[in-house]
Amino acid sequence: MSGSRVLALGHYQPARVLTNDELADMVDTSDEWIRSRVGIRTRRIAGPDETVASMATEAAAKALANSGLAPADIDLVLVATCTAVDRSPNTAARVAAELGLPSPAVMDVNVVCAGFTHALASADHAIRAGAATNALVIGVEKFTDVTDWTDRTTCVLVGDGAGAAVVTAAPEPEIGPVVWGSVPSMGHAVRIEGTPSRFAQEGQSVYRWATTTLPPIARRVCERAGVRPEDLAAVVLHQANLRIIEPVARKIGAVDAIVASDVTESGNTSAASIPLALSKLVQSGRVAPGAPILLFGFGGNLSYAGQVIRCP
Repeated sequence: MSGSRVLALGHYQPARVLTNDELADMVDTSDEWIRSRVGIRTRRIAGPDETVASMATEAAAKALANSGLAPADIDLVLVATCTAVDRSPNTAARVAAELGLPSPAVMDVNVVCAGFTHALASADHAIRAGAATNALVIGVEKFTDVTDWTDRTTCVLVGDGAGAAVVTAAPEPEIGPVVWGSVPSMGHAVRIEGTPSRFAQEGQSVYRWATTTLPPIARRVCERAGVRPEDLAAVVLHQANLRIIEPVARKIGAVDAIVASDVTESGNTSAASIPLALSKLVQSGRVAPGAPILLFGFGGNLSYAGQVIRCP
């Protein structure tokens, strides 16, 4: 095997829906203010009994069921999250235990909003190197645990959920080369700090960086995959907010692509946003199997990572 591919997907969202009108009763905001600035209408809020590990397990179980593989076939579990409360056992180990995986390597990856695309690249590398054959790659966040509900600039953005992919060895690569990096000197622009931890960001700095710096990097992702932006069937960016997604997608040059906009109903779910949006998109049947899809994550640490995959 000379590469890897995404074999199957799954996702999970809490049942509780928080609308903009409900938020307006909690903080000085309005439906019109939120929609005009970030494009979000609703978001999902996890209950007290829904943890990072339980949501990750739900999404992973669906992806595994859709893959046709048995639990014993999985030899690597990577979980991208920045909101796990416990350090050990890590979230990946808890997912593996719940799913009855006998002896996989288990690792959590914290690259905040770019976590899933970093984890997907790591799974691809492990499979290419012969260190794994079948991997579960999960993005999950309970972002509402670290939200300041008195800060209208951040609390209107966040939501909870999980998305997962089963990645398997393939005779030809269907996950393209990753382009990744960061701007450490600007890492302070997105923060989850303190006790208790609270999410804060410098919104305008992040917006300028995302809309000016990232489109050329995303085009480089396409170039490394041997795919022209205009040939992309879909673009799944980190679902930060609609006012970032739309201009970035336009500047990439993906003129005929479906641009995922799950942020409008799910909010910003950080590391969960790309697999959640991707799973819904593939489930809808709007993208043909084998068609090229650009995944591109960005956010905390001002990190970024992207790759072109073939639709499962």
